[in-house]
Amino acid sequence: MPNSPSDPPRRITVQRQGPMLVEGPVEIELEDGTTVSSDRFRVALCTCRRSRRYPWCDTSHRARSSGPGDGPAGGTEGRRPGAES
Repeated sequence: MPNSPSDPPRRITVQRQGPMLVEGPVEIELEDGTTVSSDRFRVALCTCRRSRRYPWCDTSHRARSSGPGDGPAGGTEGRRPGAES
C-alpha cells in the first residue's frame, strides 16, 4: 500500500520563483477532476500557470524578467491568469 505508516513521507521542495519539486511517483487530480500521473523519481510542478504542459513545469517561468515588482511581494507570481486580486 503506497501510503502505509511504514512508508517515508514524500518530500516536497518549494522554490521561491520556480516549480514545486515533488518526490515521485505522483498522481495529481486537476480542478476538472481528471488525473495525471508520473512515475519519475522527482517531478517539477508548475506554480505560475505559464507552463504549456501544466501541471508539469516546462520552465516558462524563466521567460519573465527579474526586476522590481516581480515575485510574491509586488507582482502576479503564483496567481492564475484571470484571477482577481
